[in-house]
Amino acid sequence: MAPARRMTFQQIADDLASRIEVGEYPPHTELPSTRQLADLYSVSAGTIDKVHIILRERGLTYGIPGRGVFVEDRPEGVS
Repeated sequence: MAPARRMTFQQIADDLASRIEVGEYPPHTELPSTRQLADLYSVSAGTIDKVHIILRERGLTYGIPGRGVFVEDRPEGVS
């Protein structure tokens, strides 16, 4: 049996965005740490850093230095 293919940083960002959009991570909740996400997706911390950049550019998350990455409020009318 062939090993499962690793997800790209874009695929991981899309997966986390979906989880945010369905409410698995509600507004202002902290996402798992970089290390936890790297372990979860079997990728490097550098890959997760790229994921955080994409999520921030999409307006889905914000970072607080020394505290973590949190989910943004959803705009009015968006569920």
